[in-house]
Amino acid sequence: MSVLDARDLKKSYGNKILLDGVSLTIEDGERVGLVGRNGCGKTTMARILAEEEPHDGGTLARRRGARVGYLAQVPTLDGDRTAWDIACGGLDRWNEQKRLYDDATLTIEGGDHADRWLEQQATALAAIDHLGGWDPHHRVRALLGHLGVTDLDRPIRTMSGGEARRVALARLLVEEPDLAILDEPTNHLDADTVEWLEEYLLDTYTGAILFVTHDRYFLDRIVTRTLELAHGELHSYDGGYEAYLTAKAERAEHEARSEHNRKQFVKSELEWLRRTPSARTGKQKARIQRAETAIADKGPNKDASVTLAMDATRTGRTIVECHHLHIELGGRVLIDDFTMMLTKGERVGIVGANGAGKSTLLRALLSELTPTSGEVVRGQTTKVAYLDQARSGLELEKSVIDNVGGGRLRVELGGEVIDVRGWLEDMLFDSHQQRQPVGSLSGGERARVLVARMLLTPSSLLVLDEPTNDLDTTTLSALETMLTKFDGTAIVVTHDRYFLDRVATAIVAFEGDGRVVRYAGNYSMYRALRADRERQARESKSSKDSGKRVSMAPAPVAPSTPAPPPKKKSTLTYGERIELEGLLPSIAEAEAQLAKLDAEANDPELFTTRREEAPKKLAALEHQRATVAKLYSRWEELEAKREG
Repeated sequence: MSVLDARDLKKSYGNKILLDGVSLTIEDGERVGLVGRNGCGKTTMARILAEEEPHDGGTLARRRGARVGYLAQVPTLDGDRTAWDIACGGLDRWNEQKRLYDDATLTIEGGDHADRWLEQQATALAAIDHLGGWDPHHRVRALLGHLGVTDLDRPIRTMSGGEARRVALARLLVEEPDLAILDEPTNHLDADTVEWLEEYLLDTYTGAILFVTHDRYFLDRIVTRTLELAHGELHSYDGGYEAYLTAKAERAEHEARSEHNRKQFVKSELEWLRRTPSARTGKQKARIQRAETAIADKGPNKDASVTLAMDATRTGRTIVECHHLHIELGGRVLIDDFTMMLTKGERVGIVGANGAGKSTLLRALLSELTPTSGEVVRGQTTKVAYLDQARSGLELEKSVIDNVGGGRLRVELGGEVIDVRGWLEDMLFDSHQQRQPVGSLSGGERARVLVARMLLTPSSLLVLDEPTNDLDTTTLSALETMLTKFDGTAIVVTHDRYFLDRVATAIVAFEGDGRVVRYAGNYSMYRALRADRERQARESKSSKDSGKRVSMAPAPVAPSTPAPPPKKKSTLTYGERIELEGLLPSIAEAEAQLAKLDAEANDPELFTTRREEAPKKLAALEHQRATVAKLYSRWEELEAKREG
């Protein structure tokens, strides 16, 4: 049974058409993803479906009695209310069923045993059980805790935008509407919380969900259908992100064949028209009309692709280092005795819980914050390009071209002088958008303006704080490809696991209580190494506990012969030490090559215009994956031997 049904929806802003006859149906329990370029109208469509914004035409119908909940990118909350009060607002339905149950129970206890009161009591009781039982506040507290909201009595007005958004998400999960429309639900959530949310939505949440999100792992794991909004039209694909990419490539190939056939038909009909006298018969007139129709057809809309590039400046041996870094803020230890040295070509991802200190580490590395103790050393020739989390530096009243070019129409990139207008077209800003004030753009489009400007600043160290927030998957993919080719060093704070798997050569993880640990490899490797370390810690603790229990027994009688000496600790040979020292650079180089091959294999054109190359590309990708796995295996083997 459908929860929501939309037919022929239309929406325009000025001369920009966002929805041009869009239709869709969302069934009970469906999990639908909505993707598309920044500025294509995804948020507008979500707001229309949630009845937060009117449409210009078409019909929108909900199933009678169906409840629709909406999580906005910037939710509107009462600033004077606390996090607890806001989240408990999702209990309105539970409160109503409790009132119905109490009314029926009091009436029955008063002697009125009419069937309608017994039925109301039973129905309300079943609803209460379905909505969390007799202690729903325990569920509210648990959901807030999982989303990282711990100070429940704190007023909303004192919270950051990300904290307030997590409170709004908790309220929606408490409410559990028949259809939840979530606009970028993973923004401002750390990777561990995103994984918890995935599990909750898969295992616990029973309603239908429509996601607007760029989180590709989230899409792949959660959604059962992917919708793409492009050029005012909506295309539906079964499955998650990977299935969507495959089906979209097949559709593009079909459209390319159809367009080729149309052009061939037009060519032959034009030749016929030129050599044929004026048409007199009905058949000839019909043929002319078909030809005119084919000529007037503009063919399918083509998705523009983003191509990013950045010049890397020359640098010395030292790029940026920190030695025994210790940072305390507000009496809380964020970083305790952390040492890290970055080399050319490294791409380090920084992960950790919200508020752990990730952005603080960046500020220390950029000399914007003085550490409590320890030292940060930056190379004399190191030039930094920085994209901060607040997306600051844009002049909202000025146009896109003025923000990016700074009054210049010609700039240098890749050793060549290029036109700023052409560069902005590469960044998917057409001539009309280039003249628009930045303040009129969507959040994702503003982020793209900042990226366009940043990439025109040559640097040897690229520092990105949450670059994946608000960017569409097309731009993200281009940014990933650019980073893997960048002849410099990059530091990226992000919760986007897909991004880190494609880009990172090392992960710096904030693990709580000031503990900051560096792991080799991408995000998936970090998760595997961390899980292995946690397993070993549990086994060690279990062994110690077992030893304590044994020590409580009577001491055994000493043996008559002396105990054998302890086994000598295994050590590395000289050759193995040299090999171990060279493995991490080899792994970084192999990871970079793997990322490059992965980008080539995921290029949709490979399966459309260059299909004959696909088998060779895929074979090279698998071979490189095996090479990386072999290097990691050898590194772990030598590390284990060195540690005994």
